[in-house]
Amino acid sequence: MKVVIIVPTYNEALNIRSLIGALEEQFCRIPHDMHILVVDDSSPDGTGRLVHAEMSKYANLHLLTGTKAGLGSAYIRGMTYAMRELRPDVVFEMDADFSHSPSDVPRLLAELENSADFIIGSRHIQGGSIPADWSLIRKLNSSVGNLVARHVAGLSKIRDCTAGFRAIRTSILRRVDFAALRVKGYAFQVALLHQAVTLGAVVREIPVDFVDRKAGESKLGPRDILEFALNAWWIRLRALQTFNRFAIVGASGTLINLGAFTILLHVGVDKLIASPVGIELSILSNFWLNNRWTFRHRRSRASTPIKGLKFNLISVLSLAISFGTFAALTEIFRQVTPQIFQLAGIVPAAIVNYFLNSYWTFRAEDRKSAAEHLPDLAAHPRSRRGGSLVGVEVDLM
Repeated sequence: MKVVIIVPTYNEALNIRSLIGALEEQFCRIPHDMHILVVDDSSPDGTGRLVHAEMSKYANLHLLTGTKAGLGSAYIRGMTYAMRELRPDVVFEMDADFSHSPSDVPRLLAELENSADFIIGSRHIQGGSIPADWSLIRKLNSSVGNLVARHVAGLSKIRDCTAGFRAIRTSILRRVDFAALRVKGYAFQVALLHQAVTLGAVVREIPVDFVDRKAGESKLGPRDILEFALNAWWIRLRALQTFNRFAIVGASGTLINLGAFTILLHVGVDKLIASPVGIELSILSNFWLNNRWTFRHRRSRASTPIKGLKFNLISVLSLAISFGTFAALTEIFRQVTPQIFQLAGIVPAAIVNYFLNSYWTFRAEDRKSAAEHLPDLAAHPRSRRGGSLVGVEVDLM
């Protein structure tokens, strides 16, 4: 297996040679074809020149230079280059300042080999840590950032969404639309994770100790924080696409329902018969459109007939709710036009119809249980500190 560790740099002359040496030492213990790709943003302090000099000692060391445009831009440039020129099976993200320990590289790689697609070196699960001497502001910045990512961007089952120490299969990365991420800075971490999860990646977190840099300066600034917050909301709006499609289908079903109901009344059909007929016609229309459009991206083992059977069972419940609402209101308010109550009955039925069909009829294929993916704890002692597996959908409704 070929592995490329991507290390973005800007003014990391005080760290980069030591990091390369530490990684090369770890590579001696890893039975894979290991490479380092330094993506340097034309550092004024000569980081790129130092890497170029080290390349004479290490044939597996590569350098990619470019204009400074942010962490996300550097990673996109590095990943694109790696997949095109180096063609690895796995790509790592790693900081250049020793915040991420080179000794943890074998652990992340071992977990990736254990039936996962995306491994996060997590600071926020049991066994992981951040520096105890961090200021209150820095702790709040880290905590709030993760809360925004988890609950605004819809990644609630992942504990450390902003982590920068990760191992990712390129089979997932090749399916990522980097242009659609719309980020240049640190928000890239959440945007990439969200798209990977949307693509069905099995994500696992393992604990790591995050330590402060000993040399050089942090590159995180107010502009990165603002981009991060805006991007989280952008992700949430895009993730509502499934619900928006369902709403459009529901609106068309409403027109079919009321249209059929009105036509049947016009030709003399009793309203207590016209009502369920209109409801059933709209339900059948909704099923066809939802199956072919709204939920077509969800992979499911269920055949169309099985999904149709489930849908019909839910339809009976929806019909009962809608018709019950209609009948009750008609009995109570006899002088009001019945179309008003037909419309009123659609609302509770539509809510029940969506959630039951979304999470049962059109539910995406379940991933293997977490137990099936648990690592060999004896083989990886530090993994005893715990971990978590995530294989989630990111439809927020």
